[in-house]
Formats: sequence, C-alpha cells, structure tokens
Amino acid sequence: MRSSHQEVMKDEYREPESEETADLKVKGSRFIGRIMRVLSQDEADEKLRALRKAEYDATHHCSAWRIGPEGALTRFNDDGEPNGSAGMPILRRIEAADLTNAMVVVTRYYGGTKLGTGGLVRAYGDTAGLVVDAVRVRTCVIRLPVAVTFDYDDTSPAMHTVNQFDAVIARSEYGDRTTLYLEVRRSEAEAFEAAFVEALSGRGEVVAGQVDP
Repeated sequence: MRSSHQEVMKDEYREPESEETADLKVKGSRFIGRIMRVLSQDEADEKLRALRKAEYDATHHCSAWRIGPEGALTRFNDDGEPNGSAGMPILRRIEAADLTNAMVVVTRYYGGTKLGTGGLVRAYGDTAGLVVDAVRVRTCVIRLPVAVTFDYDDTSPAMHTVNQFDAVIARSEYGDRTTLYLEVRRSEAEAFEAAFVEALSGRGEVVAGQVDP
C-alpha cells in the first residue's frame, strides 16, 4: 500500500453524502464499484475488512481513499493486481472529482479472460468513475475557532462584524462582558480579527484558535 500527499489550501471541500454501487462487466469479469464516506484510516480499514468478509469469494478488492479537508492523506491498494493497474486509477477518479473523505472499493470477480495492464487500468478506472459520478456530494466549509469578548455597549458593532463575516456562533457567555465562541471561515480569519478590533476601536478582545471550552 502506498501513499501520496497534497497540500491545497482552500476554504471548501467536497465529500460523499451517500453510498453508491455500480456494476461493470468486461470480457467476462465483473467489477463492482462502491463509494462511501470515511473520516479516518481506521474507519476505511474497518469498512474494507467488512466488505472482504461479505464478499470473500471475490478475486480482488482494490481500493483507494482520500481523507482530510484538503485531501492530504491518500492511500491506494492493488490487492494483487499488477502494480499500478487498479488502486491508482481508482484514486485518480476520486481526485478528478475533487472529493475527499471518500473511499472507493472495486471488487473483481475474474471471468476467465486476462485483460492486460491497460485493460485493468480502464476497467478499474471506469468502474470507479461510475460511482464517483453517481454519488451525492455535499460541500463543507473549513472554519477556524475564534473567541471575541466585548462590553455590552459594544454589542451593536460587535454583532455587525460577526454577521458581516457570516461567522457561526458556537456558544455565548454573558456577564460583565460578553464572550462569543465563533467559527470563522479560514481565509477570512485575519480579516475578521482586524475588522472586529477596528469596529470596536480597540476595546474588544479577539483570541484566534480559541476552542469552545
């Protein structure tokens, strides 16, 4: 099993919202593609083990997955097929669709005719493409935790800034001063901090990376 890493800084990522299955027959061999959402290597391994157990009589269970908001963690496995003929074509389909937190497994039942490396690349890639194209996708926003504290008299400019940046209020504390635990879009975190300080003329406090206790 091999890995590759990608570092793409962005605010949004796409992940599967459903599980899909597709069938492809090539020269007697049956290829069954499945796509599912996974959030960790352990979860991916567990789901792959369950599939192997359920379809123990299959010839191969080739797979690839991509995990993390930026898809930084990837794995692919040829499961006994010729090197590079199965796992990588599956991974390429996941990456081409810009999906993450996604695993595709293509199960093969051998039909008696060898397909050759080129034929396998096409068969595994095409099967993966069927489920990647069919799956429902949701777009998620990458946000950073930020805590802001301000006096009651500054509530209006503080909330105006919060709303201006479409920050999500995770929790609020009210006392002598108000503290809001926010989630701010990653690319706007620095701009939010500057705008908040300016709106309150320096009277408010901003702590980036503050996790809701």
